[in-house]
Amino acid sequence: MSKTPVRNEHLQLVTIYEISKILGEPLELPKMLRKILNVFAIYFETRQGTISLVHESGELHLVGASGMSGDEFRKCRECVGDGLPGRIFKTGMPIVIPDITKEPQFQHCQGCTVELESHGRRVAYIGVPIKTGREVVGVMGIERVIFNPSHRFDEDVNLLKMVANLIGQAVRLHREAGVSEGAPAADPHVVAVPRRRERYSLENVVGNSSSMQKVFAEVHQSAPSRSTILLRGESGTGKEVIARSIHYLSPRRDGPFIKVNCAALSETLLESELFGHEKGAFTGAQFERKGRFELANGGTLFLDEIGEISLAFQAKLLRVLQEREFERVGGNRPIKVDVRLITATNRDLERAVTKGEFRSDLYYRINVVSIFMPPLRERREDIPALVQHFLTRYCSDNDRELDIAPEAMHILKHCYWPGNVRELENCIERTATMTRGGVIRETNIPCHFNRCLTQVLHVLSTEDSCETPVRSSFGTVPIKQVPMEPESAKAPQPSPDLSERDTLLWALEQSRGVQAKAARLLNLSPRQFGYALQKHEIRVKKF
Repeated sequence: MSKTPVRNEHLQLVTIYEISKILGEPLELPKMLRKILNVFAIYFETRQGTISLVHESGELHLVGASGMSGDEFRKCRECVGDGLPGRIFKTGMPIVIPDITKEPQFQHCQGCTVELESHGRRVAYIGVPIKTGREVVGVMGIERVIFNPSHRFDEDVNLLKMVANLIGQAVRLHREAGVSEGAPAADPHVVAVPRRRERYSLENVVGNSSSMQKVFAEVHQSAPSRSTILLRGESGTGKEVIARSIHYLSPRRDGPFIKVNCAALSETLLESELFGHEKGAFTGAQFERKGRFELANGGTLFLDEIGEISLAFQAKLLRVLQEREFERVGGNRPIKVDVRLITATNRDLERAVTKGEFRSDLYYRINVVSIFMPPLRERREDIPALVQHFLTRYCSDNDRELDIAPEAMHILKHCYWPGNVRELENCIERTATMTRGGVIRETNIPCHFNRCLTQVLHVLSTEDSCETPVRSSFGTVPIKQVPMEPESAKAPQPSPDLSERDTLLWALEQSRGVQAKAARLLNLSPRQFGYALQKHEIRVKKF
């Protein structure tokens, strides 16, 4: 069965995602390689697969295989260095055999192939070198049944090269871990993953939805480069986790990863924080201090909430990005740095540029590669896996055993989650902490008693929608009416006939100008309410 280009591209993304998860697991090396080959068998209908690694003796040894019996594995292992893997290892170049029945080496040495034909279909061999840097450390090869007579192998080769590159990184980490932890360098059965990579590897970024698979593919594509990356998305969608994943998948993984929250610092403090200061530069500067740019030299600097910095500081930052040098506060000596920049924002930067709130030249400088993080409400199919991920982590940290009932999971799947993954994580921790017994049930969920962090439960299903929708900057959102304990007076609700601007004005009048209270009346966060006021040019002072 031939695959369309769109389907084939989707399969490649899924394959890369599944393999990246396997490479992050603390598995024995042969088991890890077998699982990788099994992924190809599932998604690309490969008949056999082999991965060979160079031994300390310099010879090629067969380490992992799929689609073989024990006898076939032993037979292949005996001649792996003399067959096609040996040729690939010596030349460092990929090899494609469109029809293995016409390749003598398969008949004489590649004896692990039992049947050279598969029900009248062609069987092709694709093999690529596994490298760490420029050094060839192994060979990966697959036998694939070809259904389409005009099949092109360039996509197969490119996919195998990407996977081989990931395997090469795992082999390098295995070697380094073996030396640093005192394990025998030649022992192929232990792969230790450095602790600092464990939590932020892509395998721990949960997401099987198509939108998250797109994010994973963009991360793998952009991580090896030096390009500046802009992460965009609502608060709580996981931008910092993705930034760390990009760093640890890049050639700068051994360098520092430095994070700065631009919104948490005033302009003066931000300048000193990023660029450092000389002794005596200002009152209280008793010592020379390196800034975050210097500390990130050779690594990655992550500027979170970059959309919140002032126009004056934007000009200073632009100069540093253009010239890759700066002076400390109070100094005049230029300091050069080699830093890979990743930025993040939840603002609409394009609108900020048109309104004169963000410099267009800085926008073009940081918007080289944009990765959009989808809100949780747009990838609800990931919620069960996320819930289980956070629950497993909680149980591990607190030495408990908890499960979640289907009814409770149903509630969580249909929440609106304006705080996204961060809000879901907090909800799971709070619920697990307050749950007695071993099962989280519907009555344990804070939403059941209207005690959710966002006060109300947003649902999609029509049978649960309420009679009176609430208008917000996100549109009309149905809200499930849940019982309160004890019964209390209901909060006032705006008329559904009001425009969005009039709804905001109504909320301000009800709260006497207190924005936090007004935001709660409309089930918005203060930040969302503030953006809505700016959008409609509403001044709060008159209230």
